[in-house]
Amino acid sequence: MVIASIAVNKRSAIHSLTEIDVTDARHLIREIHEKGGPKISFTAYLVSCLARTLKDHPELNSFIRPRKLVLLDDVTISVLVERELGDEKVPEPVGIQAAQNKSLLHIHEEIRAAQAKESKKLGDLTCSAWIRLIPGFLLKTFVRIADRNITMAKRYGKVAVTALGMFSNTDTWFIPHGTATVLLTVGSIVKKPVWRNEQSEPREMLHITASFDHEIVDGAPAARFIKQFSEMVEGGSLLDAKEVNS
Repeated sequence: MVIASIAVNKRSAIHSLTEIDVTDARHLIREIHEKGGPKISFTAYLVSCLARTLKDHPELNSFIRPRKLVLLDDVTISVLVERELGDEKVPEPVGIQAAQNKSLLHIHEEIRAAQAKESKKLGDLTCSAWIRLIPGFLLKTFVRIADRNITMAKRYGKVAVTALGMFSNTDTWFIPHGTATVLLTVGSIVKKPVWRNEQSEPREMLHITASFDHEIVDGAPAARFIKQFSEMVEGGSLLDAKEVNS
């Protein structure tokens, strides 16, 4: 499936390699858990911030059909999670539908449920295990048609997050492959000295690659989007009691 996707994906992408200060947000997440609240997934926090930011930038929640730009009403975010299938861990996407209307806790619980789901077949999370039955010579055609299909876009989204890179402990960014209009690839979190309030102090810096379909998104709108997303992640406003306990 990945090989077929690469073969039919002829888009030009633009990438932004960004550092985001997540010290305060991670502190709040730990504090919530220490006070008896849920242990919020940091991936869920990023997905929630991404969904809220996209709500203010609806032109990015879109895709191109032949000679037509299609704007999607709801923000569905495809999140790559790691699951255990048999004796190995494999990545598989799960679609968080209407993510802009869901609380942080709701998104966290959906991701955790997907990771914990028992299955013996890859593709069960998206009810797409049947794709493996498509003959190889037809797979490229299927991927090309599905990529432009409105029903598929509504179900699986045109925005994606992969957070498997957080396990590195050095400055790490990833340049991804994907067909999403907006693709957020999470790299490492590294503590480093940052100049704040006229002095240097250690801060936890998240390495993010934000990728955009350049047929739809130009550099200036992408830069404004990244700025707003970064500020939301750093500010921690989604970690208040209303978001976490609703």
